[in-house]
Formats: sequence, structure tokens, C-alpha cells
Amino acid sequence: MTKTPLVLRVNGRDITVTPGTTVAAALALSGLTATRTSVNGEPRSAVCGMGICQECRVHVDGRVRLGCQTLCAPGMVVESMP
Repeated sequence: MTKTPLVLRVNGRDITVTPGTTVAAALALSGLTATRTSVNGEPRSAVCGMGICQECRVHVDGRVRLGCQTLCAPGMVVESMP
């Protein structure tokens, strides 16, 4: 059975991924290496892959979510955090 790709919007750009992809993986595949910045302006991104480090926080459809724990959905809007 072939999985139909889905499209989500990341920082204003459409990204196509396969179902079952996490938001953190989609961001990495799209070339986005940092999901937020520290208070000092340093880039931060997912470290643990299981939600403990909280470094993969992003806005998903207007709500703060952990990218490594959130599966991509069609039409989802993801914005990296400042």
C-alpha cells in the first residue's frame, strides 16, 4: 500500500512529507536546522527526540507543540519560535 504524501506549511513554505512523519523530522528534511532561538539569540533545535529537552518547540496551528512528538497532518501550519 502506497502512502499518499501530505502537504503542510512551514514558515510560509509548503513542505511535502509522508504520513507518519513528525514535525521535527519534516523541519529537518526541509533544511530548517533550528526551531527556535535561546534568550541570547543562539539557534536551538531538537536534541532528544522524545520531548524531554523541549528544544523542538514550535507553533502548530497557533498552539505551542513539541515537534518531535507531533505527527504532520494535511494543511498543518508550523511556525518556528523566536
